[in-house]
Amino acid sequence: MTKASVFPHLSAPVTEKKTVSDTRHGITRTDDYAWLRAPNWQEVFKDPSVLAPEIRKHLEAENAYQTALMEDTNKLREVLFAEMKGRIKEDDSSVPYKDGPYAYGTSYKKGGEQPRFFRTPREGGKETILLDGDLEAQGKAYFRLSSTDHSPDHKRLIWGFDDKGSEFFSLKVRDLDTLADLDDFVTDTSGGGVWDAAGEGFFYTRVDDNHRPSKLYYHRIGTPQQDDVLVHEEPDPGFFMSVSGSSLDDFIFIAIGDHETSEEWIIPANDPAARPRLVRKRETGVEYSLSEGGDVFFILTNIDGAKDFKIMSAPVDAPERENWSEVVPEKPGTIILSHSAYRDFLVWLERSQGLPRIMVRNRKTGEEHAIAFEEEAYSLGLIGSAEYDTEIIRFSYSSMTTPAQEFDYNMRTRERRLLKTQEVPSGHNPDDYVTRRLLAPAPDGELVPVSILYRRDTPLDGSAPCLLYGYGSYGLTIPASFNTNCLSLVDRGFVYAIAHIRGGKDKGFAWYENGKRDKKKNTFTDFIAAAEHLAAGKFTSHDRIVAHGGSAGGLLMGAVANMAPQAFGGIIAEVPFVDVLNTILDETLPLTPLEWPEWGNPITSEADYRYIASYCPYSNVGAQAYPPILAAAGLTDPRVTYWEPAKWVAKLRELKTDDNPVLFRINMDAGHAGASGRFSRLEEVAHNYAFALKVTGKTAAKVAGQTAA
Repeated sequence: MTKASVFPHLSAPVTEKKTVSDTRHGITRTDDYAWLRAPNWQEVFKDPSVLAPEIRKHLEAENAYQTALMEDTNKLREVLFAEMKGRIKEDDSSVPYKDGPYAYGTSYKKGGEQPRFFRTPREGGKETILLDGDLEAQGKAYFRLSSTDHSPDHKRLIWGFDDKGSEFFSLKVRDLDTLADLDDFVTDTSGGGVWDAAGEGFFYTRVDDNHRPSKLYYHRIGTPQQDDVLVHEEPDPGFFMSVSGSSLDDFIFIAIGDHETSEEWIIPANDPAARPRLVRKRETGVEYSLSEGGDVFFILTNIDGAKDFKIMSAPVDAPERENWSEVVPEKPGTIILSHSAYRDFLVWLERSQGLPRIMVRNRKTGEEHAIAFEEEAYSLGLIGSAEYDTEIIRFSYSSMTTPAQEFDYNMRTRERRLLKTQEVPSGHNPDDYVTRRLLAPAPDGELVPVSILYRRDTPLDGSAPCLLYGYGSYGLTIPASFNTNCLSLVDRGFVYAIAHIRGGKDKGFAWYENGKRDKKKNTFTDFIAAAEHLAAGKFTSHDRIVAHGGSAGGLLMGAVANMAPQAFGGIIAEVPFVDVLNTILDETLPLTPLEWPEWGNPITSEADYRYIASYCPYSNVGAQAYPPILAAAGLTDPRVTYWEPAKWVAKLRELKTDDNPVLFRINMDAGHAGASGRFSRLEEVAHNYAFALKVTGKTAAKVAGQTAA
């Protein structure tokens, strides 16, 4: 049975050609589908109704085509959705964290899509709902809460939302005595605000028309937004700005950076009108971040060639570089990811050989100890504490077989107290599953970690289908954590695998360095090597591997589709960054200047241009056979614009030599993160999984312990 035969034979939308040419470095390229990019794209992000009719008609035709091709999976998708929803505790609630006289948390109500924010008295008692996301979302096709932040005196709450999917967030202020919103309304923000020490106003970053957070403002409660004070401005479009506060409410931190360089400024939280003070002027390739430590700042940095980072300290009244002194030295091969400090302890999260651990250091004695676990592959999260004067921090733990657990940990006594274990209402027996860590040899001899999950009774003779997930960019690591959704595949006989490829920091900073810029192709060959290793080990076979990635992981999908289409039985590319060359050449797009340190600058460098052109998925679609491909996007996505996958799909259909379909599903009411509600998002996951089951011939697969789906 061919892959094409599992789909009905329907004519795909034919995309009109309107050829445009572009010449750079003496090289001329043509683009037949550039017209799919709306000239008024900034307006479309804020108001999708202004999209040009011819583009809308084309996108709607794509949706209709993929709907028809997937129509026979409607019942299966309902079953998958019900399964995944059944593994979620609908009325789940977080363990509240203590801060002053109260404890704050989030919860959901049965059937609710959006979170609710609540608080109780510090030691427990009556719960007060401060903000109900479901109420705020009523009547909106898309709604996403960004963040909440209560004032130091616990009297007010800043909360942010986006109702377009374009990530232009608006901020409101709620009175926590009356639970009514004040008249304050701040638009076009990055999504959050940081209170001054007195709770009289807050700092926020505002994004411009190109969606770049380059200006920091101060808003005083009770005044109109047009009166907000411009505090700091970043003129370089390649650097983005963010703002945060300290647990002692004594400093405002202004962080400016790109993917490899950072700079921080500080403002006393009790003097919001003060001029920001520069800690250390930016230097290309040098990163640093501050954490308060009472009379000192603790500084996580890669300065002086410490690629895997070290921790230094400086007096709060003299934080400049000449006053930095080393506290925790670099340990090559063990990367320090984050840090926080408390009255008596310094804490950091590090990763070695792909596995995380939390380190705790007594600030007085210098004694250190680790919090670690024994499983082959697991995920560890350092949550910390909202309070500075504490001996208790919080961390989370899970593995691919172990549901998430949350612990309070006493840094002095080393006692850990289990607060919560993730409930799986439909049932979950970890003993039914196996998780393993494999090492796949890459073409250059590097060993690529691969985390896998499968049922204990799954035959490992090459007959099992496999969903292989990858990302591999920006130094981000995909943790081997518990994922209830993927059990719907695993219980139908799938092997679920995560390839920890170069471009992430899974094996230290060098693992990231060797998967970016002129070494980017290592990311792609690592993923192909993972697929080959899984097939060679009889965990699956190439025609049964469905590759899956999103955003920069969608670039990965497009690249491996061109480089090794025979290695995969299907490909799922969500919000895929596939038109890399055109995007990185267009400095008006939201993220482009910020991206140059990661990918190279093809505008100024012919070498960068040629290298990006050599792997760019859209540029390298060729006359060859491709497996079935499902692309998904959001109309208002400012990160990966909708026209990238739209163009890619059109070019694939034009050039490929096989009969396998290319499907394009676009959410006309959402952006980069897809549907906003927790259950609406499950419908999109169910669609992806139905595609994976369809192309591997498993739509009628028996679910372990159940009758056939």
